Amino acid sequence: MDRYAHNELKVVIEAVCALAISASVVFGVRGVPRIDADAGWLIAFYIALNGLFGVLACTRLKWLGGEKRDFESAVPLANSDTVLPTPGKSLWRSFDWGFFAFLVVPCLVVALVWEPLVALWPLVLVPDRLAKGVYVTYWERRHGVLLWRGHVPDQPLGKGQRLYSSVRQPTS
Repeated sequence: MDRYAHNELKVVIEAVCALAISASVVFGVRGVPRIDADAGWLIAFYIALNGLFGVLACTRLKWLGGEKRDFESAVPLANSDTVLPTPGKSLWRSFDWGFFAFLVVPCLVVALVWEPLVALWPLVLVPDRLAKGVYVTYWERRHGVLLWRGHVPDQPLGKGQRLYSSVRQPTS
């Protein structure tokens, strides 16, 4: 079970690392491509559109992936100690190498064979996840809980539930 905000931040870190590797390799092999105005505007449009969908996903609009309702309907964990990660588990140790490879390998292949600008594709994922991560953190602080995403088999109220909440522990 992962903390919702940490999962969004983790994807941002994975995408930025994939971008750094794929862009370094492709631009090192093929050289830095010239970006004409049309391609630059298209890239900026995709990034802005993804950011907009990230912001809209933080609303109640279900057809846009509105997750605010899911946050508000999160079932409280009966025993949060069984689910919470150990204090030594860091965000970096939860790095998803499979997703990272999923981002890097296709970008490298397509960028080396066809168009070098494809190496920038992981950048498109960042605004959406960053907007969700910031909103989830804001929502958690405002409500005094932490949101967890995952499956808890021994949770009696959580049949089919994917979001759970636990009381925010005070920091000393």
